[in-house]
Amino acid sequence: MSASLYDTDFYAWANEQAALLRAGKLSDADIAHIAEEIESMGRSEKRELVNRLVVLALHLLKWQFQPGLRGNSWRLSVEEQRYRLSSHLDDNPSLKARLDSAIQDAYRLALIEAEKETGLPRRVFPAECPYSFAQMMDAGFWPEQAD
Repeated sequence: MSASLYDTDFYAWANEQAALLRAGKLSDADIAHIAEEIESMGRSEKRELVNRLVVLALHLLKWQFQPGLRGNSWRLSVEEQRYRLSSHLDDNPSLKARLDSAIQDAYRLALIEAEKETGLPRRVFPAECPYSFAQMMDAGFWPEQAD
């Protein structure tokens, strides 16, 4: 029944599995799907990291390449993402080992968004992320327009 419940009512399945695990009834638990869901949760945490980095990199690019449009909204977005990233990494410290690849993935997406939001051609922006993670997270770092 649990396998079909997994497909038809995930919420009910999840509660049933939690109750089975708490009761120590591992032989009755849907171990394969439980393992799959735990792995999925891990992937979700990495996606959250990348998504936060996309927003941060995007706003840093806009700040740097559209200085005439700088405003409170962009500044607050950068501050918010820095805070949320810090908190996310505090909650998931093992993700720090994945920062380099997450920044690369995020920057590729940030370039697409930057071109879409600014109307500037992609060639205007650096092909690789011009900011280190330390810079991105530094409250005092606000990139200046490249010459």
